[in-house]
Amino acid sequence: MRAIMEETHGAPEVLRVSEQPIPEPAPGQVLIRVRAAGVNRADALQRRGYYPPPPGVSSIYGLEAAGTVVAVGAGVSPQMVGSPVAALLAGGGYAEYVAVDARHTFGVPEGMSFAEAACLPEVAATVYSNLVLTCGMSLDAAAHRVSGTSVLIHGGAGGIGLHAVQLAKAVGARVFATVGTGAKADSVRAAGAEPIIYSELSFREVIAEKTGGVGVNYILDVVGGAYLDDNLHSLATGGHLAIIGLQGGAKAQVNLGLMLTRRLSVHATSLRTRSADEKTRIMAGVRQQVLPLVESGAIRANLDRTFALEQADQAHTYFDSGEHRGKIVLTLGED
Repeated sequence: MRAIMEETHGAPEVLRVSEQPIPEPAPGQVLIRVRAAGVNRADALQRRGYYPPPPGVSSIYGLEAAGTVVAVGAGVSPQMVGSPVAALLAGGGYAEYVAVDARHTFGVPEGMSFAEAACLPEVAATVYSNLVLTCGMSLDAAAHRVSGTSVLIHGGAGGIGLHAVQLAKAVGARVFATVGTGAKADSVRAAGAEPIIYSELSFREVIAEKTGGVGVNYILDVVGGAYLDDNLHSLATGGHLAIIGLQGGAKAQVNLGLMLTRRLSVHATSLRTRSADEKTRIMAGVRQQVLPLVESGAIRANLDRTFALEQADQAHTYFDSGEHRGKIVLTLGED
């Protein structure tokens, strides 16, 4: 099968297609004929040598994919063969075939293309696991109407950011989102958020002004160290900060006095290294609580651009440019 295996590290040009053996589905797994695979920051970090696959995981790039089940392992219903599915992966998505735990898949919503479906598993699992499971944000819209819940999403125009904006907005929260340009501000505004262009304004000052000094209840952050102090000052009493990226560095000083006084919680999480059972719980929540919002149209796939598998270097160049709004997807064969 054609696949892009981690071989050397560096610029996007190191990504090349090679021939690899088709994996066999182990007990509990399904084998998917991949039609589309999402591109994520973790892939770019792995390409640079900063984010190796967990032990025992394929060195083929790709943390999410969509396609058709063509075979199943022991213990999986044969009825899954022929089903169009999207899957959360620990690796292996940039390939014509991938074997994955059947519990980490969901059916492609009716009318959705494989390219669109490949936009969802990683972002949906990341946002749901952090805002809902880790931070405790309810998906009950009535609760938010009563409490006036507010959320700040950093990197609001990216794949994770736009999904988080739409999820929080769909359940009735007030949403703020930081972005780098006016064009990206238009994207998050269209998704229901109040944009903050961080190159022009201090998000800490904007949040203080727009919330009357109260702050927001939840923050989803991809920046890390550079934003930590301003994030803590932007949280309301009892608020939660979930850090899922370190684009602004891994280290910062923490004002523990502020945290104690306002009973703040800081969570730092990753998805790729979680156990199979943890991912099963996350994906069950995605199927039960997030997919209905996708099927209703409240959450979109946010597909920005597609590239053929052989153009993975171009896809990563575009990703590295930071110009994308939403998801970049590699396609394999006809959708």
